[in-house]
Amino acid sequence: MVKEEHKMAGLGPPHNAIPVPSTIINIRSEASVPDHVVWSLFNALFMNACCLGFAAFAYSVKSRDRKMVGDVMGAQSYASTAKCLNIVALVLSLLVIILFVGLLATGTVMSLQAVSEMLKKDPSF
Repeated sequence: MVKEEHKMAGLGPPHNAIPVPSTIINIRSEASVPDHVVWSLFNALFMNACCLGFAAFAYSVKSRDRKMVGDVMGAQSYASTAKCLNIVALVLSLLVIILFVGLLATGTVMSLQAVSEMLKKDPSF
């Protein structure tokens, strides 16, 4: 066994060494493009005013697809559209909720006033 190790040590580098071509991979450091999928999904499920949440979700998925393909400009365009649709859907939904609560509160106050007027006119009621 010592003899085999001696032979291996004496071989040295190969005599006809051809330079091995190397491969260089350039990885671009792209800015991450937010696709707003979670926000769009929330708006599509809970605040879907005029189907804007669903449209925003569709644009968010398109943005994610463009990002996976490597089309950064397309991804940014779709993400920008999704963000605008999400903002509009959120504002409209909040306005509807505030209006509903306001009408509910106003209706409740008015009905309480009507009941108190009835009690003042007819105490036996």
